[in-house]
Amino acid sequence: MGLSGALARLAVRATRVLVVEVPGHWATRMEVEHQLLRRGWRPAWTPADADVLAVCGAPGPELSELVDRLWEQMPGPRVRADITSPGTVGSALDAAAALLLDTPHHRTDAQERAQEPEIPEDADHGGHGGMDHGEMDHGEMDHGEMDHGGHGGHGGMDMAPEGIPLAEGGEDRDGLEMDVLHLPLGPVLPFWPAGLVLRCSLQGDVVVNAEASMVDGRNDDEDDGAGAAGPSAGPAPAAVVRCDQVMALLALAGVEDAAACARRARDALLCGDEDAARDAVERLDRTVRRSWLLRSSLRGVLLLDRAGLERHGLPGHCRGDAHDRLLSRVERIRAEAGGTEPTPAEDGGVPWAVVPDLVTGLELGSVRLAVASLDLDPHPAVQAVGHG
Repeated sequence: MGLSGALARLAVRATRVLVVEVPGHWATRMEVEHQLLRRGWRPAWTPADADVLAVCGAPGPELSELVDRLWEQMPGPRVRADITSPGTVGSALDAAAALLLDTPHHRTDAQERAQEPEIPEDADHGGHGGMDHGEMDHGEMDHGEMDHGGHGGHGGMDMAPEGIPLAEGGEDRDGLEMDVLHLPLGPVLPFWPAGLVLRCSLQGDVVVNAEASMVDGRNDDEDDGAGAAGPSAGPAPAAVVRCDQVMALLALAGVEDAAACARRARDALLCGDEDAARDAVERLDRTVRRSWLLRSSLRGVLLLDRAGLERHGLPGHCRGDAHDRLLSRVERIRAEAGGTEPTPAEDGGVPWAVVPDLVTGLELGSVRLAVASLDLDPHPAVQAVGHG
C-alpha cells in the first residue's frame, strides 16, 4: 500500500487536464490555465490523454451532451471538475487531486461506466456532435476526429461505422464526381473559439463549403440575463483578448516560447500588473519577429488583399496573411500595454458570419491557423470572446 500510494502521488504531479470553456466563461478558463501552470499540471488535447475534465461554467443542453460524451471517452482513473467561477478554481482542482488518489472512487466509477461509449442514434444526422481534438506536432495539425458525430444534415449516410461518417459523392469544378467528406471542427478544441462549430465540406483536403454555428446560442429576442449556460464574466478587456488569441495562434504554430510570453502578458494585463505586462509584451514582440518557424508556418495562410477586405467588410489590420495579422496584433498589444488607445479603424474585429467564406478554399491543415489569426468580434449569442 505504501508503494502504490507513493506511485499514485507521483502520478498526480503529472496530471493532465482537458479544459472545456462554456462560451462567455473566459475568466474561469484563464484562471484554470494559470492554476495548472502553478501546479505543474499539463493541458490534455484529447480525452484519451486526460486525467481530469475541467468544465468552466455551466453548459447548456447542447454542450452538456458533448461534455458527457467527452467524459465517456476518458480512460480511468478519471475525475470531473465542474468550475462555475474563477474564485472556485483552486478548491475545485484541490478536490480533483484528492479524488485522483481515492481508489474506492475509481473502483466504483469503473464498475458503473458503460463498457463502450454510447453513440446517439442521430449521430450522423445534424446537431453539434462532431468534435475534432487534433494534436499538434511542430505546427502540423492532425485533424483526425475522436468523434465524427454530427455534420449539419449533409445528406443521409446509411453506413457510418461507430458513428464515423463516410464520404459522399459531389460534383467537382470540372464536372466530374469527387468524394465529399463532411467534417465538423469544434465546439471543443484546444485554442479554438469557445462553442464555435465549423462544419466543413471537403474535396480531398480542400474546404469547398463551410457553415458556422454556436452551441447553445440564444436568439436575439431571448432574455439577456443568465441563460442556459449561466452567467458569464462579460466581455474581456481588448488587450487581454488579443494576448489570448495571439497565444492560441503561437501554440498552434508550435512556437512554445512565444506562446508562453503571450500567456504571461495576458495574465499580467488581467491582474493589472502594468510593468510585468509591458516587459512580457516587449519580449513577445522580439520573439515573434525573430522566429523563422513562425514565418514559415504562417506565411501565405489566408491571404487577404484590399479587394478581399472590402468584399468581406473587414478592417485594414486584417490585410495580408496570418503572419502579417500576428505582427499587427502584437503591435496593437504593445500600444495598449503602453497606455495608447487604438483608433476605431484599428480596433475593428472580424464578424463571425464571414468565417465560413474566409475558410472556403483553404486546405484543412491551415483552417485552424486561419481562424486563430482572425481578431474575431464577440459572438452575438454570448457577447464574450474566448476559445476551448
